[in-house]
Amino acid sequence: MGTLNEWARSLKRQSLALYYAARDPRTPWYAKLIAAAIVAYALSPIDLIPDFIPVLGLLDDLLLLPAAIWIVVRLMPKGVLDDARERAEATLERPTSRTAAVVIVAIWIACAAALAWWAARWL
Repeated sequence: MGTLNEWARSLKRQSLALYYAARDPRTPWYAKLIAAAIVAYALSPIDLIPDFIPVLGLLDDLLLLPAAIWIVVRLMPKGVLDDARERAEATLERPTSRTAAVVIVAIWIACAAALAWWAARWL
C-alpha cells in the first residue's frame, strides 16, 4: 500500500509540474492546451467517473490520467519541464480549478438531462 501512496503522490506532483509548464511562455500552444485540460481534470474535486463506482471509478485515476500525462510530457520542451518540476517540488500549495469543476458539473447535468429526456420519451 505504501508504494501505491507514493505513486499517487508522484502523480499529483507531476500534475502540478504540468500546471507550471503550461503557464510557461516557452511551451508550445498545443502542449499548453492539452496540459491545461489534464491539470484541470486532475486537480478538480469532481471526476467524470465518480470514484465510488466500483472499478470504473478508479480507471481514470489509474489508467487515463497517467497516459494523458505521459503524452503531454512527451510534447513539452525538456528545459521547461525540468524547471516546472523543480518549482512543483518547492511549492506546497495545490492550485484548484473552479472552471474545471464547473465544466465537469455541467457535463454531468447535461448527461442527467439527456438520460431523463430519453427515459421520459421511451418509458
